[in-house]
Amino acid sequence: MVRVKSRYLLCEINVSDRRDLLKLDDRAVAGSVKAAVARTHGDYGAALCSIRFCVKYLNAHTGIVFLRFHKGFYKLLWSALPFITSIECRGQIIPCFLNCLHVGGTIRTCQKFLIRYNTRQLHQMLPKYKNKGNEEKRKIQEAILSCSLTGGGNKALEDELESEEEDDEFIMPLYHSDLRH
Repeated sequence: MVRVKSRYLLCEINVSDRRDLLKLDDRAVAGSVKAAVARTHGDYGAALCSIRFCVKYLNAHTGIVFLRFHKGFYKLLWSALPFITSIECRGQIIPCFLNCLHVGGTIRTCQKFLIRYNTRQLHQMLPKYKNKGNEEKRKIQEAILSCSLTGGGNKALEDELESEEEDDEFIMPLYHSDLRH
């Protein structure tokens, strides 16, 4: 027996007004992706898109979407994503574009990437926080830790937060020859 292999594209839907994300549903996203593949690759692309394509996950609050496509033809889908300029949902046209963040072989690898990506984004945004009081910063870090991972993963994320704070103070040399004795 042969296993059918797929590729999962982790994409981010970017809109000008974040409230428009709540109007989206997976059928509307799938329809606009299929239409974009059909426009860019014709009947051949439309036929391939009807074989194994589906929207596996859509988070209407963050705009994250997982698209599944057959392994041999995922580049057709990938190449059609820049041509999506709007999504029509419930009679409303929502102007947007899709940004492909990661291509993975399983949903699990995409989830792991998404956790790392969101953690990096939060770490980049935290130093830019205007009220740099230590108490408020600590509360934000605790909120991040409480919602990021379940189970024993919080300890790993706490260690990562602490190591990044230490990295701000001390930068490791890249090569062993750069070390001063």
